[in-house]
Amino acid sequence: MAAGLAIIAMIGLSACNATANAGSPPVAEGGSAPSTSSTPATPPVDWVTTPGDKASDVPVDTRVTAQVESGTLAQASLSYLSKKGKHVAVDGWLESGTWTAKDLLEPGVKYTLRMEGHDESGAFVSTTQTFRTANLTLDDQIYVKVIPDGQTVGVGMPVIVTFDLPVVDKANFEKHMKVTSTPAQAGSWYWLSDREAHWRPKSFWKPGTKVHVEADLNGVPAGGKRFGEQSRTADFTVGRSVIAKVNLRTHQMDVYVNGDKVRRIPISGGRPGWETRSGVKVIMAKYSQFTMKAESIGLKPGDAAYYHDVKVNYALQLTHSGEFLHTAPWSVAQQGYANVSHGCTGISNVAGDWVWDNFRIGDVVETTGSNKPMTMGNGYADWNLSWKQYEKGSAL
Repeated sequence: MAAGLAIIAMIGLSACNATANAGSPPVAEGGSAPSTSSTPATPPVDWVTTPGDKASDVPVDTRVTAQVESGTLAQASLSYLSKKGKHVAVDGWLESGTWTAKDLLEPGVKYTLRMEGHDESGAFVSTTQTFRTANLTLDDQIYVKVIPDGQTVGVGMPVIVTFDLPVVDKANFEKHMKVTSTPAQAGSWYWLSDREAHWRPKSFWKPGTKVHVEADLNGVPAGGKRFGEQSRTADFTVGRSVIAKVNLRTHQMDVYVNGDKVRRIPISGGRPGWETRSGVKVIMAKYSQFTMKAESIGLKPGDAAYYHDVKVNYALQLTHSGEFLHTAPWSVAQQGYANVSHGCTGISNVAGDWVWDNFRIGDVVETTGSNKPMTMGNGYADWNLSWKQYEKGSAL
């Protein structure tokens, strides 16, 4: 009995001890208790953008970027509401965790930047930010035009970019103007003025060349507190090689197509005092039923050389100063023998029909035989400079 009572007492003592320690962690060997801290919370995604959310008067030359800290950026999209009420999407690309807008900004509009990603636990997160750009007046913005575009042109055609306001920082603009071609051909920009820049290859274009022009100038600082107002692209194709060689002394024009002489045409050039310019000219425009006016070359009624308006079947413009290759039926008797014009190159109506059908804008007219030279800026005179001279016209 004594032994049984002892066992019962021990059981009771053990049960009593268990009850007393209920809810407490067991004591580890050595007497210390284990840690009871909980799992740390996932940190929130930190959106890092340029410009920041709710920013105002953002300069138009700002490049929008987006990235995240404490997470991963999956995608972003940028758009703005134009002044005409149209929603316009802005392209961009995501690389190495940063989304970058392709274009700079439009003035005086509201932009919306939407971003999606994941926090460090993998949970989906998203946010939307907005900002407004600084407004600009028309005098603060430079409009851009690129030619040719969408045409098939001759081998002498330069790329021409014009601006409606002066460009002060030509180098900065030129960095954002690019010409590529297939096949590739080396070339250079040449600034004729602060409102016009040309690009030509080192030699005449190769027939069949495909040309792409990018003037990525929207928002680009032009100096003088002005910015490019828009970006432009243009594409054109180079046709066959057509080169006309005019000799003012023999009064003949030999036409070469892809290097082969295909026709000789009698001509009459400018008479003494009205000499036709010698040099390399490029056809700028083609006109049918064109009216020749004495006023276009500075003559007034009463002047000794004045003539009344006369309409011609065909006229191909060669200079800004008034030189044309045109039909001149009144001088057929002198064509091939004498120079009797006011500076133009005259041909017969029959020859004019053929020229009209076979010549296009950008084809080349090389004139020799006078002491009056072509000058840069008077038409597409780019080929009258050596390659070294032309390269010096670049702002870079």
